[in-house]
Amino acid sequence: VGRRPVLLFSVIFILVFGLTVALSVNVTMFSTLRFFEGFCLAGIVLSLYALRIELCPPGHRFMITMVASFIEMAGQFLMPGLAALCRDWQVLQAVIICPFLLMLLYWVIFPESLRWLMATQQFEASKELIFQLTRKNRMNTESDIKGVVPELEKEIARRPKKVCIVKVVGTRNLWKNIVVLCVNSLTGYGIHHCFAKSMMGHEAKMTITHNFYADYYTMAGIALASCLAMCPVVGFLGRRGGLLLFMILTALASLLQLGLLNLIGKYSQLPDSGMSDSVKDKFSTAFSIVGMFSSHAVGSLSVFFCAEITPTVIRGGGLGLVLASAGFGRLTAPIMELHNQKGYFLHHVIFACCTLICIICILLLPESKNQNLPENIPDGEHYTRQPLLPHKKGEQPLLLTNSELKDYSGLHDSAAVSDGISENTTANGMKPM
Repeated sequence: VGRRPVLLFSVIFILVFGLTVALSVNVTMFSTLRFFEGFCLAGIVLSLYALRIELCPPGHRFMITMVASFIEMAGQFLMPGLAALCRDWQVLQAVIICPFLLMLLYWVIFPESLRWLMATQQFEASKELIFQLTRKNRMNTESDIKGVVPELEKEIARRPKKVCIVKVVGTRNLWKNIVVLCVNSLTGYGIHHCFAKSMMGHEAKMTITHNFYADYYTMAGIALASCLAMCPVVGFLGRRGGLLLFMILTALASLLQLGLLNLIGKYSQLPDSGMSDSVKDKFSTAFSIVGMFSSHAVGSLSVFFCAEITPTVIRGGGLGLVLASAGFGRLTAPIMELHNQKGYFLHHVIFACCTLICIICILLLPESKNQNLPENIPDGEHYTRQPLLPHKKGEQPLLLTNSELKDYSGLHDSAAVSDGISENTTANGMKPM
């Protein structure tokens, strides 16, 4: 139904459910209302992400996404102070929800995505939106859009053509890209909790910092450092190169924590080793910080990468799949808590194996840096894998992108004319019988 209606629907109902959560009288009512509140919050996140990607030009998409991430980090840093000021959880719930009232103004400020309207062949709505934008920007409609409006008027009679995400199953490359990014987001957000538990200790009594606020701000600071590091890395290596680098760091931190620390533990038990458990704890903390740093970048980049390579007609569905995979990765944290930390080591081993698989699969992804967004499924299929390193001068690339393909339809005719070969002469110069 589009980005704008989903955003308005989600904002209205998160206000309804969020304010009624503050009036909960028992645990059942509280849990049920919180579930629907989170359901609406997911709709807000998805619709805003899609709108942000589709409004930005190719060179500014990542920058705007990082600005949004920094604003999210600011809210995360302010939350404990806000909770300390409110004291009562009911007051805190109302204070958190009230700013969503300002998002009702988005219905007036933000129009529907013109890119999505054009891709789904809603030309009547596209024409109205174009005229609305030209009036707001005080543009000369006769000179600036004289070639666009006549083309739209020719196609207005055509029925809208909306595409379901299920259509991806019949593609050759697109479904593989989405599946790879889903596994990446699941692994990144899932293993992040493993590193957090390793840093804080396997039991509540073994926490390193002994303070909720210190633990909270430590994890938030690591996430902020990860976002700061993503900016130069992705700017220099691109989307695929940056994702590969952070996934390799995650795999190394995980394998070293699982293997090297086990070896250190066995070595420290020897009578003359001279190595205490404090050394093992320091190594564990260091590897956990590196792992949390890189796994946060992996999860964030996977969502952003999917938004860029998924065609406009199914971008909401593709983003929904990757965000759902990220949510499933986060679900492994309370599942592990329910089992009283039993199977924690196996839990970490499984995600460490997934990081190794993801490193191989990332090489199959295309590079979307400074590329136009694909509009329909055939455009998404033309995103092909390019080498990680740029081509040398004079070297013929093995795989050509859609923009590099040329029309060779007139090659035979031009060659025949230039060589002076007549129509009734064969390729070897002999006349046919």
